[in-house]
Amino acid sequence: MNWVVEAARAFLRGVSRSRVSTVGAVLVTVLFPALLLGTLLDIWGMLNNPYFGFIIYLVMGPLFIVGLILVFVGLLFFQRRDASPVFSFEFFRKQLESPDRFERVRWVVVFVVFLTVLNVVIVSLFSYTGFHYTESVAFCGQFCHSVMHPEYTAYQNSPHSRVKCVECHIGEGAKWFAKSKISGARQFFAVAFNTFNRPIQTPVHGLRPARDTCEECHRPQFFFGEKLYVKHKYLPDEVNTEVQTVLLMKVGSGGGAGHRAHGIHWHVAEENRIVYKHSDWGRQDIFEVRMTDESGEEVVFKTDEAASEDAAAGKKGEGPWTRVMDCIDCHNRPTHIYRTAEDALNYELFTGEIPRDLPFIKRQALEVVADKYETSAEAKQQIAERLKSWYEQEYGDLIKTRPELLEKAIAGVQKAFSENVFPEMKIYWDTYPNFLGHPDYSGGCFRCHDDEHQSEDGRVISGDCDLCHVVLAEDEPNPEILGFMQATN
Repeated sequence: MNWVVEAARAFLRGVSRSRVSTVGAVLVTVLFPALLLGTLLDIWGMLNNPYFGFIIYLVMGPLFIVGLILVFVGLLFFQRRDASPVFSFEFFRKQLESPDRFERVRWVVVFVVFLTVLNVVIVSLFSYTGFHYTESVAFCGQFCHSVMHPEYTAYQNSPHSRVKCVECHIGEGAKWFAKSKISGARQFFAVAFNTFNRPIQTPVHGLRPARDTCEECHRPQFFFGEKLYVKHKYLPDEVNTEVQTVLLMKVGSGGGAGHRAHGIHWHVAEENRIVYKHSDWGRQDIFEVRMTDESGEEVVFKTDEAASEDAAAGKKGEGPWTRVMDCIDCHNRPTHIYRTAEDALNYELFTGEIPRDLPFIKRQALEVVADKYETSAEAKQQIAERLKSWYEQEYGDLIKTRPELLEKAIAGVQKAFSENVFPEMKIYWDTYPNFLGHPDYSGGCFRCHDDEHQSEDGRVISGDCDLCHVVLAEDEPNPEILGFMQATN
């Protein structure tokens, strides 16, 4: 035991002879217990705040490693001039040549090895947990709160809310992992120096190829037949009349398993290759489409403006861009979905967050959410004040007898607004277009299916609605088709 104490004292004497080592030792001594405790608490799931993780893994962890490096660098290279050499080759040679000192040196070596192993274990532990912290949803969505709050909010309300961000944004493979970390470092500095875009640009040119990620869960070869889709809508009349649109979506198949590619997913079948040219960064202005079928025949469809689009882009020194079509060209917002004002209010009415018993609530809600507010706080206040003022004036008796209706309606309208509009980030109802379908009869499918893309032999990319779906009912209060289906089932 005396040898152990002497070994520790010898090591500490060596550290004290170097200011560099002393600084490193202080860092290690102070950070060691905090780092160990924080890492264990995180492993046990007791740390839910993303900022604690940042302090532990991205501040304390690197400082701990710097402290270790300073200790050994100071021992070897930065001893005081008046101090005798320690932990040098000459020092160990003299110590080992003396039989009286051999046992002491042996314990010093054992002590140093013990500390090294202990530190390696600690560094490995927090490196492993730190890696998973930087891959967590909390780190991606909550750490840069003001910047990522819109994307994180949309993510939480999406069908993929239980899928980690990295599953789609990074996926498998070292190449994309490295690219994401480099991109993440750039984004970190953009946030730190307040140079990020408002709104955040959709990274359509920087995402991992969709077929490498989407099809790990969604395989178009196993999509068959048609899918019944019922869309609920509420009219801006006094009783907020509910109407429904019933569509039979021709989801089709991407081929495989004995099925020929057909329907919507024909576009991503292995035997078909679709390459298009677009003149804008957002891939909305598509002026040329090249289709190669399973026989190898290539057909080129162009708009009348194709030549001018090509020339104009060339003069600007940018584009046109060429892209092979995949999932993201239609499902461009599979997770970060921002609804239109109409859809957002319809959804809250359908779920009951906005009571349908309140007269004209759909009309009045559309009116108050359509304005552009400077801040979210202002929007919340104005929505409440304007709705309250109008209903007290027009339906004062109803509000006096059933005040809970208006309170609930105000909360529901505020919810619809706050989940889709973020004034501080300059995100409004129409900021991010959704290409899935054609909600406003422009964009989406009609980027190609507009009857204006024509081949040299006269063929066109049809804009016929029946290509993708059959309309069984449109904006009907009680569609007969639904009653018939219920009766037959």
